[in-house]
Amino acid sequence: MIPMLLHDFFEHTAARLPHKIALICGDQRLSYGELATRAERLAALLQQRGVQRGDRVALYLDNGVEMVVGVWAALKAGAVFMPVNPLTKDDKLGYLLNDARVSALVTQSSLLSHARAALRQNQTVHSCVLVGEGADPADARFLPYDDGDGSRPFALPPLIDQDLAAIIYTSGSTGSPKGVMLSHLNMVSAGTSVSTYLGLREDDIVICALPLAFDYGLYQLIMSFKLGATLVLERGFTFPVKVLEVMVDERVTVFPGVPTMFSLLMNLRTLPDFDLSALRMITNTAAALSEEHIRKLRALFPQATLFSMYGLTECKRVTYLPPDQLDIRPTSVGRGMPNEEVWLVDGEGRRLPNGSTGELVIRGSNVMRGYWEKPQETAKRLKPGPLPGEMVLYSGDLFRTDDEGWLYFVARKDDIIKSRGEKVSPREVENVLYGIEGVFEAAVVGVPDELLGQAVKAFVVLKPEAKLTDRAIIKHCLGHLESFMAPKYVEFVDELPKTDTGKIKKTGLA
Repeated sequence: MIPMLLHDFFEHTAARLPHKIALICGDQRLSYGELATRAERLAALLQQRGVQRGDRVALYLDNGVEMVVGVWAALKAGAVFMPVNPLTKDDKLGYLLNDARVSALVTQSSLLSHARAALRQNQTVHSCVLVGEGADPADARFLPYDDGDGSRPFALPPLIDQDLAAIIYTSGSTGSPKGVMLSHLNMVSAGTSVSTYLGLREDDIVICALPLAFDYGLYQLIMSFKLGATLVLERGFTFPVKVLEVMVDERVTVFPGVPTMFSLLMNLRTLPDFDLSALRMITNTAAALSEEHIRKLRALFPQATLFSMYGLTECKRVTYLPPDQLDIRPTSVGRGMPNEEVWLVDGEGRRLPNGSTGELVIRGSNVMRGYWEKPQETAKRLKPGPLPGEMVLYSGDLFRTDDEGWLYFVARKDDIIKSRGEKVSPREVENVLYGIEGVFEAAVVGVPDELLGQAVKAFVVLKPEAKLTDRAIIKHCLGHLESFMAPKYVEFVDELPKTDTGKIKKTGLA
């Protein structure tokens, strides 16, 4: 059978290399065959609980074996997997479950309090599969994570590549997260194009300290398993020395990261003590590397090829800079990847020649199907393309091209902040700030930060006689938002600038 579905590649690899180590996670080492068995048993459990073709299965888990198994199990059951950042708090989790009308939730005991709070706001989740202890026996929705003994019946549902494979939520300028709908065709196309230009190989050992809940981390799993490589999965990059020790022990060859991670490494005095001679490739996306970062990285890892890239959740990856161009145009993010066409347009949608500045447009089978049940937001991003009946993606980002057509990022058309490589919606943070008693007005912007890329800064106007400190505001935000979304700085002001129509004007605040 010709692989057309996202999980077909995993199935083929498991059949071809059943005994090869596919996943290393802490002290666990699982072969492709073992993972395939676990995924099928969990898929059978989901089907037994009533999950059907097209149902959404939310995976609210840390990076770990269960998250990996959950992705493939949901797909094998014919469902749409929906990865959720484990840093997500109660209210937002409840919003996601309700917005996507999730049928089943897979989570872990350490996140159970958040899951319970979200489920109290939800009527669609009929099954909550729990990894670890703590399930309430009185709640029929809860059941222990048990991949069983293979006795449950399992039927592979009929799917085609137009079926949805995943919904990945991304923040937007409206403040409400939007579910990016990705079909099997979208994800197979993206994974194939990226792995092709990177030159990933079956003998690669890929370290992933990026969250699998976001597309950059998720595609490390997809591409590794497509090729039969080994994925070394870390929970995060909070302790870089620990990750480096693993990289040395496992002889890691591919290291995908973001500028925040690379900054931590470059400031680590003991870095030369680690034998990373097996490393042959470093990739960067989410935020641009500065020329200084590029210079230092290449000096630290002279044997490793560095790929500078640009992408967005709505189509995974857009451009990459061939490594041989780094010395010629270090600040460029390159050109479009294989099986894709990109160009710039002006405010009227007219294509611009080289040497211009405009919005980047992407055409290709990697472009999303749209935002889940948000037709107005979808219409702003997906517009008619050059051929009758097709839709292309308007990125919302401004770029310029040089005379040869190489792309350089300029700015975002909206006010999305990129902090620690993650998208932060100012409106979402402002909504939380306005929930604090004593806050009259608030505006959130991104300010330059050497380590984070951008730091979140809140400008706050207090109500008369209100007494709040910056620490109290930050603490409140940390209790209601993912840590990377909470403000690093809070500045109290008497008033915020306004437009003629009375809207808060952020121009100049940063």
